[in-house]
Amino acid sequence: MSESGPALIAVAHGSRDPRSAATVSAVVADLAARHPGMDVRLAFLDLSTPSVEQVVDAVAAQGHTEAVVVPLLLGSAYHARVDLPGLLARARGRHPRLRLVQAEVLGTDARLISGLRERVRDTGVDPFDPSVGVAVAAVGSSSAAANRRTRRVGRLLAEGTAWRTSVCFATTEPGLPQAVSRLRERGCTDIVVAPWFLAPGLLTDRLLTAASEATHADPIGDHPFVGDVVLSRYVSARAELRRGSAAA
Repeated sequence: MSESGPALIAVAHGSRDPRSAATVSAVVADLAARHPGMDVRLAFLDLSTPSVEQVVDAVAAQGHTEAVVVPLLLGSAYHARVDLPGLLARARGRHPRLRLVQAEVLGTDARLISGLRERVRDTGVDPFDPSVGVAVAAVGSSSAAANRRTRRVGRLLAEGTAWRTSVCFATTEPGLPQAVSRLRERGCTDIVVAPWFLAPGLLTDRLLTAASEATHADPIGDHPFVGDVVLSRYVSARAELRRGSAAA
């Protein structure tokens, strides 16, 4: 067992596409390599293994009394607000001696925005070229509030550049073709699609098909900034555990 604090359980969404699991596995492996004293685990909500239940059970079986669960999610919607808390509530019932706390989602952290900006720049576009239009494509949610929060990404991504941006979604409206049309109406002649995704998968492939004429940047992927944000969420939630211990 780690002597440096609670176990860190990073929880990804899961996907039928093996590229997704490989990407988040690389993020977690890099984080573990940079912090060898920390017990870092990866779990999935669905479609991939190991499951959240399996990892929590393993952490408890190995003698941990505290664990911080960090959702590898860019948005705070159903999975972060309902699905994962429900899983953790049931886990607490199975393991009453294991104190579990859920950290905040990765969200629109400035470091992730910087990572996405690097991905766009890696396509070769000039950050000071006003003819560049960037369609920021996120997964989308049934929560209007979550989608409103995601729309901030376009504005933040363009800071310090001459780019024009438009935010769209892979699973709801407005879609990518609409975002591309809006950018062209604003005079953009060089369109780049910036996927606000942690990993490639079926939805990013759908984006490629929806705007095959555009240049497509890579998802944020295993950019080192992702691990930095995961660690920040862990540290904040660990402080919550400490406050709880002091109160008890």
